[in-house]
Amino acid sequence: MWQAVYADPSVPLDRALVRQIINDQRRLSRRWLYPIARVVSRVLVALISIVKRVLPFRWMPLHTMDVLCVWFLRRFVSPDAVDLLIRHFVVETNLVNFIIRNTPVDMEPVTLRPEKLSGLGDQAVVEHDVNVYDVLIALDDVKLTRPETLDFSQLDVPPLDAERRRRRVLRLDIQTALCFMNIPFSMALTVEEYRRAVHSIRFDDSFLEILALITDDDTFRHWKLAGMSLWMDSNVDVPRMVYRHALVCEYAHARLVKLAGGAYPRDTDVAFD
Repeated sequence: MWQAVYADPSVPLDRALVRQIINDQRRLSRRWLYPIARVVSRVLVALISIVKRVLPFRWMPLHTMDVLCVWFLRRFVSPDAVDLLIRHFVVETNLVNFIIRNTPVDMEPVTLRPEKLSGLGDQAVVEHDVNVYDVLIALDDVKLTRPETLDFSQLDVPPLDAERRRRRVLRLDIQTALCFMNIPFSMALTVEEYRRAVHSIRFDDSFLEILALITDDDTFRHWKLAGMSLWMDSNVDVPRMVYRHALVCEYAHARLVKLAGGAYPRDTDVAFD
């Protein structure tokens, strides 16, 4: 199965990245702990949401949420999973900036490109979501067509520091880690802030359509899930949606890199158990 997934020619990602994602999904925590963590996370977040409607104040400062999440990533999450998480922030910023640079929007490129695990603090998660809303609002009344010349600058992903030398108590996969991290996230945000953060994921199809129009490339449309942004619903499996969102961003980013003339080489020396 894993050999077929790795060899799948429809996957546009760099082979080393595909191997990293596959290895993360093959962790024991993904098979045995994730099904339990997924249920526990959804139940706790639902209960927190219900109680917060009765007690509508911020239960946890955003700074505390950042500290807890960074501490959790350092001690309980595998370096490869941390690397993938940091990478997502960079990749999504690259996508947002590609849209800004290739449309006549009145907005400066965003700067959220963390290179270290510590960079995920300082409200990076909140800023990451707000950037999505800001660029969509800036596109109001803007006609989306392919510009005469596409600007493919800043599609790089810099070397990332996942603190691989740090000793960890556990090495969880990224999906299990997201289940646990969603709990303090729901506690720190107000009900409306949490709803806004969850709904930002529903704009994946919107971004894919925007990229298709800007590049005049239908490939981006192939990864749409018919996730309509007009459908307001925060009672969803957030970690699962976030994981798919990260993969969609990676697919779109890889396509832009290929359009820019930087198609990835294919590794050959990969073995699977």
